[in-house]
Amino acid sequence: MKATKIGIFDSGEGGLSVLREIFKLLPQEKYVYYSDNAFCPYGDKSIAYIQERARFITDTLLDHGAEIIVVACNTATSAAISMLRSTYPVKFIGMEPAVKPAALGTKTGVIGVLATAGTLKGSKYLIAKGKYEGGIRIEEHAGDGFVDLVERGELTGPHAEEVVKRSLAPLLDAGADVIALGCTHYPFLLDTLRKVAGPGVRFIDPAPAVARHLVSVMEEEGLLGHDSKGAPIQGQIPEAPDIELLSSGDKGPLLRIFRLIYPQAEQS
Repeated sequence: MKATKIGIFDSGEGGLSVLREIFKLLPQEKYVYYSDNAFCPYGDKSIAYIQERARFITDTLLDHGAEIIVVACNTATSAAISMLRSTYPVKFIGMEPAVKPAALGTKTGVIGVLATAGTLKGSKYLIAKGKYEGGIRIEEHAGDGFVDLVERGELTGPHAEEVVKRSLAPLLDAGADVIALGCTHYPFLLDTLRKVAGPGVRFIDPAPAVARHLVSVMEEEGLLGHDSKGAPIQGQIPEAPDIELLSSGDKGPLLRIFRLIYPQAEQS
């Protein structure tokens, strides 16, 4: 069975955290990733603006052979995925707020949500929040400056810690012991987040759940080049993904983050 080409897009490089988890489950598929970093971040953009970008990017990914598309951006999922699903014939996989696993995992009865302003106002998050806030306390905060740190590749160090501390402190002060990450850029800051938070605080990255959902949908659609147990049908597992990298702006940040994940990969 031929490899399926999976399209993935984000406002910038954050969606590579989702690609990383998808590749762990689907190492033999092909990928095309679009970073919209010339227009990043999306958090302060209007819904109409984000939908316009999402349509352009989807057209680009389809032109490059994508057969299924992952909207690896919480803000774009909230603003545009319903429109995309009603406009295009391919399947779209979006990001889901990790409120449920955070709510089920808290011992203090307080969870935190770190996300962009756009995601915190989005219907997907508000619906998820409404299901659980009766039984627990949900504290939320925008990760101010987080996206900029990742786009610059500044993932650790004193300045990164100071930026992270400003947004993390209100959640910690409120007693949150589990914090859901609501932006695909944020997992690249996990080392710094954990250092600032200290022991006893757990962070939830929704990307592994998104990757598992993608596998399920691909299996339903007959797009999965693996057997029912998840083993590759043929060939050896490659060390790095077969991926085409596209960006609307400077490709340097995209390549920098990509090489952190797959230093053995050749990209230009």
